[in-house]
Amino acid sequence: MSADANSIEEIRILIADDNLAIHEDFRRILATGADDAVSLSKVENLLFGDTAAPRASQPVYALDFAQQGQQAVQSVDRARTQGRPYAMAFVDMRMPPGWDGLETIERLWERDPGVQIVICSAHSDYDWRDIVARLGLSDKLLIPKKPFEPIEVLQCASALSRKWQHERTLQAHVESLEQVITARTEKLEAANLQLRHLATHDALTALPNRVLLDDRLAQAIAHADRNAQPFAVLMVDLDRFKLINDSFGHRSGDMVLNEVARRLQAVVRSIDTVARVGGDEFVLVISPSASRADAEDIGKRTNEALSAPIQMAGVDLHISSSIGIAFYPSDGGTAESLLAHADSAMYCAKERGRNNHQSYAPDMKSVALERVSLESELHQALKLDQLELYYQPKVNTASGDIHSAEALIRWRHPQRGLIQPAQFIPLAEECGLIHEIGAWVLREACRQCTAWQRAGLPFMRVAVNVAAAQFRRGNLFELVRNALQDAQLDPRFLEIELTESAVMTNPEDSAAVLEQLSRMGVLVSVDDFGTGYSSMSYLRRFPIDKLKIDRSFITDLATGADDASIVQAIVALAHGLRLKVVAEGVETAQQLKFLQSVGCDQYQGFHFSPPLPASEFVELVRSWQKPEDRSAADEAARTHSKLAVLR
Repeated sequence: MSADANSIEEIRILIADDNLAIHEDFRRILATGADDAVSLSKVENLLFGDTAAPRASQPVYALDFAQQGQQAVQSVDRARTQGRPYAMAFVDMRMPPGWDGLETIERLWERDPGVQIVICSAHSDYDWRDIVARLGLSDKLLIPKKPFEPIEVLQCASALSRKWQHERTLQAHVESLEQVITARTEKLEAANLQLRHLATHDALTALPNRVLLDDRLAQAIAHADRNAQPFAVLMVDLDRFKLINDSFGHRSGDMVLNEVARRLQAVVRSIDTVARVGGDEFVLVISPSASRADAEDIGKRTNEALSAPIQMAGVDLHISSSIGIAFYPSDGGTAESLLAHADSAMYCAKERGRNNHQSYAPDMKSVALERVSLESELHQALKLDQLELYYQPKVNTASGDIHSAEALIRWRHPQRGLIQPAQFIPLAEECGLIHEIGAWVLREACRQCTAWQRAGLPFMRVAVNVAAAQFRRGNLFELVRNALQDAQLDPRFLEIELTESAVMTNPEDSAAVLEQLSRMGVLVSVDDFGTGYSSMSYLRRFPIDKLKIDRSFITDLATGADDASIVQAIVALAHGLRLKVVAEGVETAQQLKFLQSVGCDQYQGFHFSPPLPASEFVELVRSWQKPEDRSAADEAARTHSKLAVLR
């Protein structure tokens, strides 16, 4: 029903009386009594102090008639089906030969408990106490006596229909509130469910996280103790996953992690647990595990499942994993010790070449402790001035002149001796120290180059290898500019080496950074060329000065026809783009002879000289070239003249 006070609302009333003349009386009173209703409303307003309502708001009564109780019930059923129920019914007490008034009212209330009832009868076979006993004390029931005045009928119709409307409005409001409360409750329950899920599951892969893993391990330990059934814990760490993030970006890395999670779940049973506990670390709980052989077989199948290539940006990514296995109770009596020992076994798998699985042995713990100790000491290496640079000459392939040198970092540890970069650079990348170390290398290389020039050494360029993570951090230009300013070094004597994959991950951003460096006067080389996925169109657009052929193509140059063809093609491509070519890893005269034959511009490697400390490098240069030889400076100028042509 409409609640609009300015609209005319039709009120349905049912008349149940066996006397047709009574029907006409009700029709005359209710259907034509609008003026009387207005008068009645005015009287009510005066009595109760209400503001008079406009005429348009007075009810209009729609009357239906029934001569028997059965007909009345049918009318009520039909009205409810139509969605237009009766507000009230006037019921006669005697309606022979059918139901009497009380039974009719009982049946009406069975069908529609909300209908208001007015009993209209001159004679009754029931005392009022009998009526109360049958129908109960109800505010939906009035009992006037025949004969009645029209105003009594109007009063009953007005009062009960208005009460019925208010009840309907109140009921609709309550139902609306209940719907709102239900909807909000459902949302709260869904939010709480989501929060509980997030508290116990990894947001990226939806696998159990460390919180739920601890609970699963506690259950597995209790079950194992109760049933004397051991179980296994496998620590799975992806090999070189950081390279994927650095080369393709973190979104692609997330896609790889989701695919890894799916494959791990396919390897184990539904009763086992697969959890993600770190960036690229997963834990498998195999409970119960019948034997060590079973757990090791799962480790083998896990390596095989992860070895299938993953398509990413049109490239087949081949990932591998190092897996450590620990058993309860033989390898640890608590969840913490099991995970620690599985972790130690995993690092042992990495030490033994990666892409394999190892079961825990007591001596493996020392390997893990060693790694933790090395990381801790690396944090102090910069502060204690333990890092130093070695320099390996880059030599003109045709003339044999030294034009530049690559700066290569070493860690001179007071107890461990000289540590090679392969032993600590991956660790620096994992723990975030690579940015600080990379900035130090830039500053030190620039400082050393300036010092050589001031000492009268022939002018030459120093090349610095920049890690992919350092390049993507976005502040490389500022680091280079500050290093050059601090060292007071002419930018043309600095060369930045970037890996092919680092440059091509985000070509547009890379082009902007490289353009800034080029405008400054710094040379840019693409390192490890041939191992990535360069687009020739981008390679043509980049302000690049050199391509550096990866050593993997040089190693088998004399015996591998494919490698020789690749090197020859790279040289031709670079020269077609007016780029210089540098070959690294040259160790034999035969390799050098081939490079000379295909026109490779420069080379570096043990065939000419290993990386040397700064002092020994000075001795090599002085003994190899005359101090007045300025060819290196001329070569730098010639290289930069190419940029002017391109622009």
